[in-house]
Amino acid sequence: MFSYRFQLLLLCVLSMHVTAQNRYELNTGWQYAPVTSVKETGTELSATSYTLTGWKPAIVPGTVLTTMLHHKQVPDPFFGMNNEQIPDIYNTGREYYTWWFVKDFKEAYPTGAQQVSLQFRGVNYGCDVFLNGHKLNEVTHKSMFLRQSYNITRYLNKNGNNRLAVIVYPPDPVGNPNGGQGGDGRIAKNVSHQYVAGWDWIQPIRDRNTGIWDKVYIEKTGSVNLKNPHIITLVPGIRKPDGLQQPATIKMTAELENTANKAVQGVLQYKLNGQIITKPVTLPANSTTTVVLPNAILKNPRLWWPAGYGRQELYTTEMQFLQNGKATDKESLTFGVREIKRAWNTTTLSSQFHVNGQKIFIKGGNWIISDAMLRFTDERYDAEVRYHRDMNLNLIRIWGGALLERPEFYKACDKYGMLVFQDFWMSGDCNGRWVDPKKAEDQQTRRKYPDDHDLFLRSVADGIKLIRNHPSLAIWCGGNEITPPDDILAAMRDSLLPQLDGTRIFFDYSNSDSMSMNILKGGGDGPYEIQPTDTFWKFRTYPFNSEVGSVGTGDYESLKRFIPLENMASPVYTPPAAGEIRGKEQADSVWEYHKYIGYKDYINRYGPVKDVQDWTRKAQLINYDQYRALMEGFSAHMWDWYTGVIIWKTQNPWTAMRGQMYDYYLDPNACLYGLRTGGRSMHVMYNPVQGTVMTVNHRDKPVTNGYIHIEALDMNGKRLWQGGKLVTLDAAAVNTFMNIKDTVDKLRAAKGIFLSITLSTTAKTTLSHNIYWLPNANGQYTGLNELKPTSLAAETKVEAPGRMTIELINDSDQIAFFNRLSLLHPQTKERILPAFYSDNYITVLPHARKAVSVEWNDKLLTPLVSVEGWNVTEKIYPFK
Repeated sequence: MFSYRFQLLLLCVLSMHVTAQNRYELNTGWQYAPVTSVKETGTELSATSYTLTGWKPAIVPGTVLTTMLHHKQVPDPFFGMNNEQIPDIYNTGREYYTWWFVKDFKEAYPTGAQQVSLQFRGVNYGCDVFLNGHKLNEVTHKSMFLRQSYNITRYLNKNGNNRLAVIVYPPDPVGNPNGGQGGDGRIAKNVSHQYVAGWDWIQPIRDRNTGIWDKVYIEKTGSVNLKNPHIITLVPGIRKPDGLQQPATIKMTAELENTANKAVQGVLQYKLNGQIITKPVTLPANSTTTVVLPNAILKNPRLWWPAGYGRQELYTTEMQFLQNGKATDKESLTFGVREIKRAWNTTTLSSQFHVNGQKIFIKGGNWIISDAMLRFTDERYDAEVRYHRDMNLNLIRIWGGALLERPEFYKACDKYGMLVFQDFWMSGDCNGRWVDPKKAEDQQTRRKYPDDHDLFLRSVADGIKLIRNHPSLAIWCGGNEITPPDDILAAMRDSLLPQLDGTRIFFDYSNSDSMSMNILKGGGDGPYEIQPTDTFWKFRTYPFNSEVGSVGTGDYESLKRFIPLENMASPVYTPPAAGEIRGKEQADSVWEYHKYIGYKDYINRYGPVKDVQDWTRKAQLINYDQYRALMEGFSAHMWDWYTGVIIWKTQNPWTAMRGQMYDYYLDPNACLYGLRTGGRSMHVMYNPVQGTVMTVNHRDKPVTNGYIHIEALDMNGKRLWQGGKLVTLDAAAVNTFMNIKDTVDKLRAAKGIFLSITLSTTAKTTLSHNIYWLPNANGQYTGLNELKPTSLAAETKVEAPGRMTIELINDSDQIAFFNRLSLLHPQTKERILPAFYSDNYITVLPHARKAVSVEWNDKLLTPLVSVEGWNVTEKIYPFK
């Protein structure tokens, strides 16, 4: 299990790394006390002579609740109904979660022109800051997303012993968690995240994530501080991922803050591919100047591409400000050379995106946040973004009820080729798109949220500077399902984004007509629930659908991590009575608390449910089928109906039972692998509506030597029919080939069949393989319950520390259907998480083999391998 304790330990280890020679993080040794137990002022508390008797260790970065959980003062709110045992701030009052955080640290008293600054990357929601008996901020700081920086040079103690004291105030108002989306909506009066008052995928976060939630730094510079460097890359023309490239243009600027009482002369410079780009400058006293460096021409650049289209090449450079040949400050920059543009597709009536001149069909996932309680680690970010890459997606949308994501998230997106669609902090639910009886204030009042528009805009400006150098950042968006108030929207669109970035696409809200026209009567985003799989093929939605999804419950091992044993009961579905349209599904109260979304009668189509383990096993079949069909259906209409689709949603930052490809503990379910199959860059598929075999090729190169081979097999693995065809696949296109509907329908009518389709080259190199289990004429999967038991052999081969290949061998005459591979800890026998499989939930045809590669993070661990399938009894193989 990817436990919180492990995350906390990892965070401490990772954050000890000094980000630059002149910068280090204050992330250990913090102590806390509730304001109700402290009578002293901040001036008194921050004096090193004051004794912190009775104070306890605090988690920073962290929240009040993460520290309370660390001390076992509250139960784990992610398990069972424990969250109900934690006092909610709406009932306790804000003072209950108002805390002091104190940190002693050593920093030598500066000499000469040296300057020392204290920096906070995120505090929620307000704070006052004291150092060595001095208050640093004249006015109480507010905004979850606005960084703070204080020049503390003159306040440092000459003996090198220093104390920092910070009082953190919760949002105001905190909102009533009354069961509405964002509770009563008033949490949106702050410049903060909104889900903390509850949503349809999470219960309320009781302290509203009050705390020093992001990193705290000490930075040392000379009299000139280099800040907010900005890089723009221009890549003209239509490029290919491979081969020699025409030059690209690099534009660079930076802010130089002169803290001296006199003008300073120097040189701003950076190096790139052997070039030194310089700009002599004179900086007025006590000023900040934005300096524009000469453009650099990069010959034969290594380009950055989205996943599935090319490599994610990155450059690293160091920008310096030099006085008399010596650096007073420097910043390291990692960037990708790429250019993103938008065009209007007149066929689909939606935006079409181009990277380096190549059109990109968007396959995206909606992301909330990595952890609902803001417990972020580099490793967790890396694992989650990697899972998105492994789903064959190329974009992640950051939902507007959460965060401006952290640079560490963007670093992972840069690495794995995920374009990012970044919402700002608005939602249709809280910010007045709809009349809502759950909301405390009327719709027009809510349309003016937040209360402080200037604070919102200052936070936007600062956030742009924080993440704008990442090549993965592609789209800015005013809000989720709603535009910001007119004055905020105008300032963002007309001033802030053009001046501070100017290269990204901007949409006023997430389903804007400028992104996607919805000309269909009754159409729109969604659906959000389980659907017949042919729905995704035959019913048209938004031509660029920003939210569409289905179910996503994990398997039995996943549920055991957060559902008490006594609540492990499978839901019961009752068909509709005469005159009713919908049936009813009754789930356990803990399942409902964790926002279970129903499977309707789909589970029963696989036969009577024996127990909860059987229910979750059947749910995985549905999970796989739903998301394979979703991505295949959208891809089949690429450039005709659609220019992109973004799934709602691909992950949960809480132990919710809906819309997820992997659970909170980073354990994938079958959704991930169904989506991975349906989203392949080159893919062969069966159209269940027309009965045709189709291919989709997302790549810029055609396939001229293709061959499609089709087999229909009965439940005993006997071949009933086969066919084949030589094919040519166009570049970046969908192709339709033979119609086999009549044959397939006839063969599957009685008990269902397996339909195996392989796309290969004439040289027999497999490009795509797809196996469907099709129901009988009545939509029932009766034949699957007649599958004879069989066994699989598994051979393991070490490729490198933390990486191996597992070959599954089926020597029988039976199909080995829907096998889950799991790496297990050799002592505990629990799953090793995260683990990254090249494929999973695998069907192996009779007398066939299937090789799967798998990687895990603990390279010193020697795992066991578990194989268990629909008709294969679990067997655990030692690592050889």
